[in-house]
Amino acid sequence: MPQAVTHILFPILLISIFRDFYLRKNEKKKFPLHYVLIAGIGGVLPDIDIIISIFLNLFSLSNWNVHKTLTHSIFFPLVFIILFLILKPIKANAKICNLTRHNLKLSTVFLMLAIGTIIHISLDSIFGEQAFFLYPFSSKDYGINIVGFINNDIQGFIIPSLDGILLVIWLIYLELKHKISDFI
Repeated sequence: MPQAVTHILFPILLISIFRDFYLRKNEKKKFPLHYVLIAGIGGVLPDIDIIISIFLNLFSLSNWNVHKTLTHSIFFPLVFIILFLILKPIKANAKICNLTRHNLKLSTVFLMLAIGTIIHISLDSIFGEQAFFLYPFSSKDYGINIVGFINNDIQGFIIPSLDGILLVIWLIYLELKHKISDFI
């Protein structure tokens, strides 16, 4: 199963590439980099169930493990998609934390969270052993686990290597597209 770095960087890379190569220059002003960050946060958001499990175990006598249940089903991103569709017709902007001079559309924030969570669930189903897409209605497992097809001696290196490779790709991309060395 991919680790947090992969879950954050993969949506960031995909949304950045979309922003930088698909959108025209005048459209980029309506799609600030903050949305890229929000997609990355959405990419790790389904793992909030780990924190929920910890709190349930702290305050309960029984052993709770809700990881890979509701927040890893298709219903979790569906909530964000529904919120996006409800708020899309509304033209109002939402200031996020007053830390930005950009007004972010709340509907687009929910869309980025949906994209990030969908990518998270997809990565888990591709690299992990279990993916319960229809939880709580079904416990059918849909995971592919492509790491399981690799020699057992190197399986432990695949996921951390994926983290490292994505980080290097992200840094190279930032240098080539945004010249981050100018800011150092």
